[in-house]
Amino acid sequence: MQKNNTIYHLYLRYLIIMISNKFNKRYITFIISLIACQMVFAQTFKLKGRVVDEEHNPIELATVSCVEQGKVTMTNLKGEFEITLNSKDSVVVKFSMVGYNARKRTYRNAKGNLNVEVMLPSMAALGEVVVTERRRQTTGTERLDIKDVKGVASTTGNAVEELIQQQAGVSTHSELSSQYNVRGGSFDENAVYINNIEVYRPLLVRSGQQEGLSIINPDMVESIGFSTGGFESKYGEKMSSVLDINYKKVNKFEANLQASLLGGSAYVGYGNKKFSMSHGIRYKTNRYLLGSLETKGEYKPNFLDYQTYISYSPNERWTIDFIGNISENHYNFKPTDRETSFGTMEDVKSFKVYFDGQEKDIFRTLFGALSIKRNFSANTSLSLIASAFHTKEQETYDIQGEYWLDDTETQEQLGVGTYMEHARNYLTADVQSYKLIFKHKVKRHDIEGGLTYKHEKIKENSKEYEMRDSSGYSIPHSPDRLDLIYSMTSLNRMSSNRIEGYLMDTYRFGSGSENQTLYTLNYGLRFSNWSYNKETTVSPRASLAIIPAFNQNMTFRFAAGLYYQAPFYKELRDTITTNRITKVKLNNKIKSQQSIHFVAAFDYRFKMREHPYRFTAEAYYKALDNLIPYNINNVKVTYYGDNIAKGYAAGLDLKLYGEFVPGTDSWVTFSLMSTRQKINVKSIPMPTDQRWGINLHFTDYFPGTEKWKMTLKLAFADGLPFGAPHKGLEYQDFRAPAYKRADIGMSYRAYDNEDKKKNSVIKNIWLGLDCLNLFGINNVNSYYWVTDVTNQQYAVPNYLTGRQINCKLLFEF
Repeated sequence: MQKNNTIYHLYLRYLIIMISNKFNKRYITFIISLIACQMVFAQTFKLKGRVVDEEHNPIELATVSCVEQGKVTMTNLKGEFEITLNSKDSVVVKFSMVGYNARKRTYRNAKGNLNVEVMLPSMAALGEVVVTERRRQTTGTERLDIKDVKGVASTTGNAVEELIQQQAGVSTHSELSSQYNVRGGSFDENAVYINNIEVYRPLLVRSGQQEGLSIINPDMVESIGFSTGGFESKYGEKMSSVLDINYKKVNKFEANLQASLLGGSAYVGYGNKKFSMSHGIRYKTNRYLLGSLETKGEYKPNFLDYQTYISYSPNERWTIDFIGNISENHYNFKPTDRETSFGTMEDVKSFKVYFDGQEKDIFRTLFGALSIKRNFSANTSLSLIASAFHTKEQETYDIQGEYWLDDTETQEQLGVGTYMEHARNYLTADVQSYKLIFKHKVKRHDIEGGLTYKHEKIKENSKEYEMRDSSGYSIPHSPDRLDLIYSMTSLNRMSSNRIEGYLMDTYRFGSGSENQTLYTLNYGLRFSNWSYNKETTVSPRASLAIIPAFNQNMTFRFAAGLYYQAPFYKELRDTITTNRITKVKLNNKIKSQQSIHFVAAFDYRFKMREHPYRFTAEAYYKALDNLIPYNINNVKVTYYGDNIAKGYAAGLDLKLYGEFVPGTDSWVTFSLMSTRQKINVKSIPMPTDQRWGINLHFTDYFPGTEKWKMTLKLAFADGLPFGAPHKGLEYQDFRAPAYKRADIGMSYRAYDNEDKKKNSVIKNIWLGLDCLNLFGINNVNSYYWVTDVTNQQYAVPNYLTGRQINCKLLFEF
């Protein structure tokens, strides 16, 4: 700017000379050029500086705008910005960022270079916050909104998992189960973390009816991260998806009480600046829901769960957290009879069964974790986490059924017989884990590393058999002896150690120009060693997100990495069959399954009728090797026990998310997928080969009022491959019909004290009415196979729940 002032003074001296020389044309030209030069050099100034929060941490991607001049820029990853503006008597500049209170600054007669630092206060203490823009996704993990689970019609009581089941690339074919498949993977390929701690499910659960409450309590959740592939190195030993849950630290009193025909829950939390605690207890009974199944009888399911989360921070350097969970799940069932009609319009069959016997199952789990965190500075921390998981499971049943298979057109009796199912399955498992996490921020880098030691101890004692007597002949028929169609014995113990570690860096940088392109590069390495099979794996992973300068509402994301599915107990169970008696042994030669992910994604944020929307498209390809094939019956996954297959999964996931109705969140997803695996030179689809799927989550208010709220869930998905039981995957030549379901929930706010104007401890009272399976569609869960007198087999469908009404009452304090 000093150089510009020197030029200006030279022109001024010329002006004096020209005036003294009687204003000829040449001198007038110099005068005009002088005025123009003055306008150029005197009417612009450069504003630059930093945008920070209350703790003077830089705020990246904050917007710096001058509306009256139509100029805008964004801060870089250091919170720095630079913008050139025209100088006037007063120039108003606005600084804004999602989650922070916007600030305006007025600069009067500004000239030259101005360096400023602007502090944006957080909205956390402002009371009600209206979110107009959501955080960008710059890694493989998408952030979901916990408020999207509130007031939604639910069959399982596991609200978070039901939210996951509605995401693109995720499939489920049973409303009774909270488990899900992701991009062709099995139920066991999904990792779940709570506050950086990996959690486990019971191992013997074989049907959705047995499933109780998951370990995730939605009342205690603060944030949800979910990835369908290409996730970071800190998540390990699963090759399909990651669900990352963080529990909230409350800073005031809050509570709620809920009851419905399917159970109830109570939650209370209290906290201040140093101490926070929350407690949740849940009870579930799906007896009312199971009453709509075609198998009639006395259902007595009772599921109870208690959780606590306590956090104490004596100062800014130390934080101590504790999470505890006790879960007791009982499933008791005495079947009486069943009648199922199936076939086509021209060929209808009737299947009748009369039962005797009962089933009694118990799943008892305990989980606890203690975390100590030391903050060495605002940018450096070290955490030590110790956790323990214990499960004791018992599955026992003796059920006999006498059945008749008839042709309803001719009244011809096609088959008659008896079957007997017996099980005495007992399993206990203990997993202790010790984890060290180091985090450090330096300039544009977020560095994180971790080291974990796990000790696993599992004991199983299981005996199962199934007898079938069709038309007076035991199946399989042998003239000289009585054989069972299925018999299995497992008496195994396992003790092993695992060591896992990772190191990753998130590097954020820009192109350096005023309207710069922003990049987020995440790269890392993960390793694992298991003492049982003496295998060591190393998996590199990387992802890149690009926010282009030409349109900062767009984000391009790319990810690639090598992922391993470390075998757990179920994958180890190999079988040896002698004289139709199957014995289970553990295969200590088994290796980790392998998946190489390639993901390309595009996000676009836009507004329509002043309402925000986000469109996401993701294309992926997974090269699979060392696969352990498996069969699925209901939710029971039975593995071959050896690495004998390879294959691939490829597809496209689309999602449109936004305010379809002002003040609400809705979305629609569409997925296409193709999976294949090669077993014994034969190429077949994987058991989870859902070729297409559509999900809709729509929320609306009744016209003229916000007291009435409606949420609609629609699912329409391709059926899965299936075949006769106790045969290989090579014989799964059939495909189940498409899964179609609609659930609608209506909520009425009977009492509103959200603004605390009323002198009452009650904040809200909600009345809810849900219609489950609105259209009463008979969806198929699995099949029971019957043989007639001509040795022809029939697949009798086991239908899921019918149309049911559920009433709910919610008190919020």
